[in-house]
Amino acid sequence: MNRPQAAHLSDGRLHLQHGPIDLVIEAFGVALEVETAYAQAFARFDDVLATLVGELPVLRRPVGAAHPLLQGPVAWRMARAVWPHRAIYITPMAAVAGAVADEILAAMIAGRALDKAYVNNGGDIAFHLAPGHELRAGIFVDALDGVAHLHHASPVRGIATSGWGGRSFSRGIADAVTVLARDAAAADAAATIVANAVDADHPLIVRQAANSLDPDSDLGALPVTVAVGTLPAAVVDTALERGAAEARRLQRAGLIEAAALSLQGRWRVEGTGALAQAEAG
Repeated sequence: MNRPQAAHLSDGRLHLQHGPIDLVIEAFGVALEVETAYAQAFARFDDVLATLVGELPVLRRPVGAAHPLLQGPVAWRMARAVWPHRAIYITPMAAVAGAVADEILAAMIAGRALDKAYVNNGGDIAFHLAPGHELRAGIFVDALDGVAHLHHASPVRGIATSGWGGRSFSRGIADAVTVLARDAAAADAAATIVANAVDADHPLIVRQAANSLDPDSDLGALPVTVAVGTLPAAVVDTALERGAAEARRLQRAGLIEAAALSLQGRWRVEGTGALAQAEAG
């Protein structure tokens, strides 16, 4: 296993990379505080991947009646994020990207006086906002399709996106589902669930067993979406409503603040606050 790498991008952001983990980090504030925060982030990043690899057998198992026995702090964040969803098939891996972002953000802001900061793990983002500060996060599908306005007073501290064409397998057909939640791990798990719920039966939807595409997939033989043709508008609307109903359920349970769902140019936005103000096309 190679060593973690750190580099400053041309615009001053910090880039951390180790194996499949690829983070883009930015902090705002006094220069010395920002520099120290970046050093803290890299120091914490050193053993994240190695620790996760050591717990992969448990992290790939579906969560059941017993809480997963995990040791590392990132693995613990993953388990906490998926635990409320244990009634359906879900493994802690559904929250891995968000949990890593949360862990690195916590390390970089510890003891620091920063105006704002974020850790972007492939589109799953954890962020920090001091009083009086805000961030804007773009929602991308084919282009910049929306903007979420994030404020200090909001309980939202995490954003995550899931869909059938993303980095991870999806059982649904959403082009993208973006979720805002209390932290990035919670948003990551919820985005997976809502994206799975955006679904329909149609001959133009092609699925394969997850383990036929990746023998190590935590989804085993469950079917995952590999292609979606141009669907009739009524099918698109039905699929989006199924996902929106799931988003509303999660919102009522206090697990998410809002969600934006996209499928073949059509959108649904559920929830109030930052994402409800998105400039979705």
